[in-house]
Amino acid sequence: MHEHHHAGSSAWLPLAVLALVASAYLLAVSRQDRPWNRWRTASFTTGLVLLAVALTGPVATLAAADFRGHMLQHLLIGMLAPLALVLGAPVTLLLRTLPPAQGRRVGALLRSRAVHLLANPWTALALSVGGMVVLYCTPLYRAASGSALAHHVVHAHFLLSGYLFAWVIAGPDPAPRRPSVPLRLAVMAVAVAVHATLSQLMYAGLFVDVPVPGDQLRGAAELMYYGGDIAELLLAFALVSAWRPVRPAIRAH
Repeated sequence: MHEHHHAGSSAWLPLAVLALVASAYLLAVSRQDRPWNRWRTASFTTGLVLLAVALTGPVATLAAADFRGHMLQHLLIGMLAPLALVLGAPVTLLLRTLPPAQGRRVGALLRSRAVHLLANPWTALALSVGGMVVLYCTPLYRAASGSALAHHVVHAHFLLSGYLFAWVIAGPDPAPRRPSVPLRLAVMAVAVAVHATLSQLMYAGLFVDVPVPGDQLRGAAELMYYGGDIAELLLAFALVSAWRPVRPAIRAH
């Protein structure tokens, strides 16, 4: 997104926020009476590192001048980092850290109607993949290109909707009335199809409203296509690897 801002001038702010989140997570891990899975910690930390890479340094500088850099940011912020964060199971860690009374409040929030609506896979699909279609196929991207505030709002949407989708599809944290694995795989198949179609339309320059040079548009489309495939394969692997089919009980004769 070609905003007129200095990518490195405010790099300290996202780094400070990410460092604070990492410290809170690690502090919660250190306070556990029971062992906490090291892979969870490594995954959550990896997600924060991916966000730091996306929001600062060369990637942020490239994104300010080249649409291919923007698309790389989208993949990191909206797909890869959210999956890594979700697999870190931060809500489970929070529930194990809080006093019982506060833990019950968090549990009640997770069972609320609002969270139930958000936790619907089709809602998560509409917010993540649908939001991407709206951004690139309407005047929204053009209108937001010169606004630093819109730039941050778009990043926040990518991160939150990507986290929601990864949590609903394959998250280890508790979710209200999580649907069956076959249904979640079906939702993933729709996401893959929409993602692939949008990237092909972008490559051809059809039905997208992104005012950038053709080589940047095609390069970004390739990043979306192949990078999205990698992210979606990782998400599918996370879902299937945690799947424990219910086996019928063996009756005694």
